[in-house]
Amino acid sequence: MLDKKVAVVAMSGGVDSTAVAMMLLDQGYRVTGLHMRVAPGVGEEAHQDFLKVAGALGIEARVVDLSEPFKRHVTDYFVRAYARGLTPNPCVACNRHIKFGALLEETRRLGAYYLATGHYVRLLENTEGEIEVRLPRFREKDQTYMFYNLDQERLRHILTPLGEVDSKEELRNLVKTLGLPLHQKKDSQEICFIEDNDYGRYLKEQGIDEGKGRFISTEGEDLGPHRGIVHYTIGQRKGLGRSFGRPMYVLEIRPGTREVVLGPDEALYRKELILNEVNFISRTPGFENPTRVSGKIRYAHEGAPCLVTTEGDKARVVFDKPQRAVTPGQSMVFYEKDRLLGGGIIL
Repeated sequence: MLDKKVAVVAMSGGVDSTAVAMMLLDQGYRVTGLHMRVAPGVGEEAHQDFLKVAGALGIEARVVDLSEPFKRHVTDYFVRAYARGLTPNPCVACNRHIKFGALLEETRRLGAYYLATGHYVRLLENTEGEIEVRLPRFREKDQTYMFYNLDQERLRHILTPLGEVDSKEELRNLVKTLGLPLHQKKDSQEICFIEDNDYGRYLKEQGIDEGKGRFISTEGEDLGPHRGIVHYTIGQRKGLGRSFGRPMYVLEIRPGTREVVLGPDEALYRKELILNEVNFISRTPGFENPTRVSGKIRYAHEGAPCLVTTEGDKARVVFDKPQRAVTPGQSMVFYEKDRLLGGGIIL
């Protein structure tokens, strides 16, 4: 039987996960720190920081090698998507398959009921006994977007204490009391398995053909060669490698012909889109189809009113106003006020 007094904390050696461990210890949980290795030679500094933090906290430190499932579900997915002219979100895949997949399985194997993470998310149980995913108090750090493809069974075993904090400074002050310099560490921004953030180099190393081809206009005019479809994403203007005499943006990527369609900014706006692999966290009584929601088409999108009609694992989305740079491969998520309802992948 899993012990509800025991919490495994997914730890990176950074401020957020360290603060989570400290908060849970203060709440009376027996805490085990769990650090995942996802690829050879990746995250060595984080690994050492984790061991120092665990030692300072006096908690058990465990390291789990998840390089095989990480490659299968995250890096291979990332590479395949770019080769198809898509712009994937590997962090979404990692949350579903690794952090709340393989790590959750490891948590259960250790006999703990809860896996705690440093996500800025509030998880609340409603009157129907379902776990709702809601925006954090510190809205600037909102990470609910990453939770749209989780189900009730997983959510019941997750703790996210940072959903209730008001500022990053609050956490830095807390971990400063450990006497370690980690409170000065900056937040990570890049994709963890591409440490220099050079996607093109990484994809080439994985044996992916860069997909060199031609730029064309919306009218089919040949605008010259490009260095490969993997180097471009919808809405991109900088880094095209050529001057066109007027501002030009990436409107479409055609992997079959290796064409990258360019055009003016106003051509980037779309009012409708189709989603695949749609997941709703729950369908509480009163949920209608179609339903009006606020939809975010990417992590940093502020959200916009729209109508969602679902059919199986697909959905048709119609925005009240056209949205800029709708990008195939990215996830779109739905909200009802501060509550995350679900989402899917843009086709």
